[in-house]
Amino acid sequence: MCSVPHALSQINAMSRDEFTRVIGPVFEHSPWIAERTWPRRPFQSVKQLHEALCETVRDASEDEKLALIRAHPDLVGRVVLTAESQGEQTAAGLTNLSPEEVAQFDLYNRKYKARFGFPFVICARLNKKEAILRAFPERLKNAPAQEIETALAEIFKIAELRLNDLIQ
Repeated sequence: MCSVPHALSQINAMSRDEFTRVIGPVFEHSPWIAERTWPRRPFQSVKQLHEALCETVRDASEDEKLALIRAHPDLVGRVVLTAESQGEQTAAGLTNLSPEEVAQFDLYNRKYKARFGFPFVICARLNKKEAILRAFPERLKNAPAQEIETALAEIFKIAELRLNDLIQ
């Protein structure tokens, strides 16, 4: 994401390509959401922009929703994270774990992915490692359709925080 905050008036004046480049990273590796939301400008508030982006996701196909969820990294995973994900995981205390905690996250990530076919998504900035570790076994009890909705709700929280960082 751009490190310089933008004014909402600047966001509203952007071309489709620029809007997609700037707003696209709000949703992990899914610039299509920004691209499809661009025609709905001008936005009167950051809240209205966030709601429009979330509506784009809600209107997407089931395959697109699953692709969005799958675009997220495992918590405490071994992949290279986007700058946004790195900062969010650091804020939650997930980059300074004991070997036992790393093993617990690995186990939960494997169980979760085996059950649902996508990574566990939680808004790390609104949680600490203890709360996240408690959430895994609870969410593993969910039905798949319920867990898709839960993951999308968490993605919407992440997007709202990222938008607030991006827009003055």
